[in-house]
Amino acid sequence: MVIDLTRSERNTFFRFLGLYLGSSFILLSVIFYLFYKIESKLHYDLITSNMQNVASKVSSSIIYAHMSELTINTTKLSKYIKYDYALYDKNHRRLAGNIDENINLGERLQKVNDNFILVDGTPRGHLGVYHIAIKENFFKDKITKLIEDIILYFVIIFSIIAIIGYYLANLFISPIINERRKLNNFIKDTTHELNTPITAILMSTSKDAIPSEKNMQRINLSAKRISEIYKDLVYLFLQNNNKKPTPTNLDLDAIVKEQLQYFEAFASKKQIKITSQLEPTKYLIDKENFIRLVNNILSNAIKYNNIGGSIDIKLKNNILSIEDSGIGIKKELLKDIFNRYYRATKDQGGFGIGLNIVYHICQEYKIKIDVKSEENVGTTFTLKF
Repeated sequence: MVIDLTRSERNTFFRFLGLYLGSSFILLSVIFYLFYKIESKLHYDLITSNMQNVASKVSSSIIYAHMSELTINTTKLSKYIKYDYALYDKNHRRLAGNIDENINLGERLQKVNDNFILVDGTPRGHLGVYHIAIKENFFKDKITKLIEDIILYFVIIFSIIAIIGYYLANLFISPIINERRKLNNFIKDTTHELNTPITAILMSTSKDAIPSEKNMQRINLSAKRISEIYKDLVYLFLQNNNKKPTPTNLDLDAIVKEQLQYFEAFASKKQIKITSQLEPTKYLIDKENFIRLVNNILSNAIKYNNIGGSIDIKLKNNILSIEDSGIGIKKELLKDIFNRYYRATKDQGGFGIGLNIVYHICQEYKIKIDVKSEENVGTTFTLKF
């Protein structure tokens, strides 16, 4: 049973299921109707052909008996033909047989009381017989059995199609549900992520707040955090794809140094020691994108680090490595960390877009990224330019 559906998702689900089942019902109905027509025609042709064969054999027997100056043995004839029959004279009077219905001897094949009767005139007066009537008594039963079988198979096949349709509808609606859940979680996480710096700014600027360097630092950090969130969201959702950034030959070491100054205040709150060894390195890349790349990795290194932990940054031979002593990532989760909205842990804030941004920037500028992590030991991001 489908659960947790919004009204529009439920409408989409049942519309798809209704369209699938409706079209399947019409198609099955046409197929089974054509099958019924073909099978009933085959039964009809088979029965009339058998009746004609029997009538021909009876006529031959009558002619042979007449030529041999014998009489008609009706008892033997009844056992022989296994049909209801009747023999008629020139005046349409019944001479022998067990057909009681009034029939039109001038009509070769007729239907009387749901049974077919075939009239044959080949005896031509031998032994006084001018007409032979053969009556079948099982065509109606065969058609009834055919209809019952068709209805049974129709119900079975349509039930199977309905079950398949239900699972196809679930399969069809599942990506929509998953994306909606991701979006809902993203909105909740974004709200939570923004609430912390906004609350800190409000507290630091309230009437009762005492102006101090600590409050100014709190406001500065909170404003920078909001700015980072805004830039990440703009990069993912609001950037104009027609205006591509212009890469320039940047001094990567100088930019990393600048960003480390920005992160010192964040790191000091958790008493994290940051060490760096940066060799002069140039690379053709857009400055904003490189800053975004480094900042997201450093932000995670601080966010998921332990109090009193460490971060070691090295830039050498066109390789940038950022190693932290944080909580680490389980080995089986490493393959998913670059997926949008994915979070390997719920212990810290965030909404799972930082590493997705890192991945896209690396793809765009052909930067090879490698991640090694051990749970409760730390994580190392390696970027090869």
